Order: sequence, then C-alpha cells, then structure tokens
Amino acid sequence: MGRLCETADLTDVQRDMLAAVRDLVDSQILPVATELEARDEYPTAIVDAMKEMGIFGLTIDEEYGGLGESLLTYALVVEELARGWMSISGVINTHFIVAHLVAQHGTGEQRAAYLPRLATGELTGAFSMSEPGLGSDVAAISTTAVRGSDDRYTIDGAKMWLTNGGSSSLVAVLVRTPGAGSGGRHRELTTFLVEKTPGFGEVAPGLTIPGKIDKMGYKGIDTTELLFDGYSIGADKILGGEPGRGFYQMMDGVEVGRVNVAARAVGMAHRAFELGIDYAQDRETFGKPIAEHQAVLFRLAEMGTKVEAAHQMVVRAARIKDSGQRNDLEAGMAKYLAAEYCHEVVEDAFRIHGGYGFAKGFEIERLYREAPMLLIGEGTADIQRMIIGRRLLEDYAK
Repeated sequence: MGRLCETADLTDVQRDMLAAVRDLVDSQILPVATELEARDEYPTAIVDAMKEMGIFGLTIDEEYGGLGESLLTYALVVEELARGWMSISGVINTHFIVAHLVAQHGTGEQRAAYLPRLATGELTGAFSMSEPGLGSDVAAISTTAVRGSDDRYTIDGAKMWLTNGGSSSLVAVLVRTPGAGSGGRHRELTTFLVEKTPGFGEVAPGLTIPGKIDKMGYKGIDTTELLFDGYSIGADKILGGEPGRGFYQMMDGVEVGRVNVAARAVGMAHRAFELGIDYAQDRETFGKPIAEHQAVLFRLAEMGTKVEAAHQMVVRAARIKDSGQRNDLEAGMAKYLAAEYCHEVVEDAFRIHGGYGFAKGFEIERLYREAPMLLIGEGTADIQRMIIGRRLLEDYAK
C-alpha cells in the first residue's frame, strides 16, 4: 500500500478492522468483481463473508449485537469496499442508513425488534424516497398513506430507484400522510418501516417489486421500483411512532448516505489511480515507460492529489457527524468534490490505458461505466452546490 488515503489517530480496533476488510477486497472481491459485474450477478458469497465479519452491524450499538463503531469507521470501510467494487459498498449503504434511522429515531420497541436482526444481516435494509415523477424535490412526494378507523394505514403509489429493492427485507419508505402536520408540505411526510420477503413480484399483499432496472453500470446490485396498491400497514410501523416526522428523519439519513457516497467515490478513485500508475510503469513507448513522459507524469500527480484531497474531506465530514454536530455542509462538500474528482481520476486512468481502457474485460472499463452514478446518487452535484451555497450564506450572513 502507498501513502494515499491514510487516516490519522485511528484506534487499534479500527486499524485491525480496516486491515481485515482490505484483505477481503484483495482476496475475494477484486479477483471476481469484473466477472460478476459482466453477468450482473448478486455477490452472494461476498455478502455472506461480510455478515460473518460483522460488517452489517458495524455501526449498531453493542447492546443490540452490533460492533458499535463510528461513522468514520463506516466511511473508511466503505472506501475499502468501493476500491474493490462499488456495488459491494452499495449493498451495505442503504442497510446502514436504515440501521441509523431506527437507532436514532425509532421507538424502543422498534429498536429492539429490528436492530439485532439488522446487526446479523438476518434483515437487510433499503430506503426509499424518490418517485417516478420527482428526483430531489422530496416535498413533492405523492405516494400516500391514508389512516383508517382500525389504526391502520393504506398505502398507494409508486416509488423509484430503490437500491437493494429486491434483495432487502426491511424498507424505510417516505410517504405522504395528509393532515399529519402543518407548516409546509414536508410536514405531512412520514417514514414507514415495511417488512417484506426478498425477491421480485408481489412480495407482500398490495406490494410489488416488478424487477431489476437495467443500468449501464452499478450492476450486481438490484435497483427497482416499489409499487403500493392498497398495501395495509399498522401505525406501529411508523418510524418513531409519530406521523409527520419523516422529512427530518430522512434528511438525517441522507447526511449519512452522502458521507457514504463520498467514501465510495474515494475508494473507486483510489483503485483507478492504482490501475493507472501500475499500467504507466509497465507500458513503454519511445523506449521508456510512459510514466516517464511528462504528460503522463503530470496526470498521475493530479490524480493522486485529487484522491488524497477527497479522502481528507470524507474523514472531516464523518468526524463532525460523530461529534454530534450537524454536518450537512461538510457532507455536501465531501460528496460533491469526491464524486467530481472520482469521475476525473477514472477518466485520466482510462486515458492512460489508451485503447485497452475501451476493451471489455479490463477493470478500468468497468470503473468508467460506474463512476457517473456517483455524480447523481444521494443528490446531484447541482443539489449539493445549492446546499453548500445556502449553508455558507447562513454561516457568513451579513
């Protein structure tokens, strides 16, 4: 390992954990990632290995059977996993967000019911905000939960872009509950915890997952719709037990998710840098390795600098959240910069490979198709800039 992406002041437990994850990546993920991606195959064996290591319970408190680690540990683990294959980090991203939502906002009964099973991976989590007719405009959600006379709700509507939609068994779903609150449309939004059978088709009465959405990258992990048609659910499945709190809850989860996306971008960029600098030392033109040509040397210098800068921003955003402070500014900055830099570093590595970068079967070709997802996942670059700008205006208001 080189000097990039080193993190100061880690505990021995954190160092040991990262070493174990790095070994998993090098021995079990990198050798098969390109083949699994080509087949769009769910990485069952790798997921089982992560469950054995306790990664699914990484941030869940020890009293519920988890490891009780910090957001920083989680972010560094995600960096390592994404260095192997971004889809692997996607398997656990939504799981971590659901675990965070239950731990921070769930009732005592909900924490006791879900966290131990989430910690072992018996339950796997997914969360859903987006819909076919909206993207980042969360307050415009139209999927509706109407309360009946028997203390149950009926949900109707369609959700979209649900990562792990088929493979998950517990989904945190943001829907509209008319009359739940006042002071804006976002006050009517409520998060429900929906248990379902993993798979496709009608996974519960009134709940259908049609199938996987075919994507240009980010394969091996299922991205789906989630269709509600008269789905009945009890009021006890409302996250926190009180309707109208969903927008606040989900925005808290998104802060965690944006740190995750930023960490994924760092991991993928790190791998692209490794591929680029290795190839540049092996490939020769005009009698010497292309790494000795100034144009390539400068490219490598920029790539390494971008990887390191993005990593340090992820570490800062995670540590601020761990301290109990609001980190939407830092998480937004980290996600924006890391995703943009990842795209640039991957493209530079692609250019270094020349024609081979365009050939199927070469790892850089896979990274080139996967990197664009990070530009739009957990809020587009433009949304991040709006968040960053508004927070800066708050901090520097005249």
